[in-house]
Amino acid sequence: MTEQQPYELVRRYAHFELRRYPAHVVAEIQVNATFDRAGNAAFRHLFNYITGSNTAQQKLAMTAPVIQELGPSQKLAMTAPVLQSGPLPGSKDSADFVVAFVLPAGLTAETAPVPANPDVKVRAIPGSLAAALRFTGSGSETAFERHNTGLQAALVVAGLTAVGPPRFARFDPPFKPWLLRHNEVVQDVQEPVTPLAESGR
Repeated sequence: MTEQQPYELVRRYAHFELRRYPAHVVAEIQVNATFDRAGNAAFRHLFNYITGSNTAQQKLAMTAPVIQELGPSQKLAMTAPVLQSGPLPGSKDSADFVVAFVLPAGLTAETAPVPANPDVKVRAIPGSLAAALRFTGSGSETAFERHNTGLQAALVVAGLTAVGPPRFARFDPPFKPWLLRHNEVVQDVQEPVTPLAESGR
C-alpha cells in the first residue's frame, strides 16, 4: 500500500478540512506544459529518481500524493504573496508547473539521495497550516479550477486567509478508473489569531 503524507486534523469544516502538515522533503521538477499534461511530463523523471536514478542508486518508497503547482516567477518577502507564473484561469496554454513527489518520512534534504538528473531537485518544505478540499473523479484543469473556486469561497466564509498559490494533489495512478480517483486542492492559510483546538487524524 502506498504511504501517504502525514498530517494532523485541526478542524473539519462543512466543505474542507483544516490540517497541520509537518515539515517534509520533496523531489520536484519544473516542466513547461498545459495543466492537464504537466503531471505526465514530470512523472517519468520523478519515478526514475525514486527507483534508483540517483547517486546512491537507492530505491525509495512511493508516497502519495503527487503535487502540482504553478512554477514560481519571483520570490517576495514572507509578508507578501508569492507571485506565480502561469496561464490565466481557463487558459489552455502551456506554462511552467512544478510537480513533486513527497519523499518518505524520516528523510531530510541532507540525507535524501542526490538525483542523477540535474533537472530533479530535492527541497525541504516547512510545516504549514492548510485547508484541503477532497474530490473524486477527473483531475483535469477544469475540475481543479471548479473545486479551487469553491475552496477559496469557503475560506472567506470561515474567516481564514489564503497564503500563496493553491496546490493540486493526485493520490492515484493514471490507470485507476477516473470515477474512483482521489484528488485534493490544498491551500496554505495564515495561522488564526485565536489558536484552534487540534484533534488527531
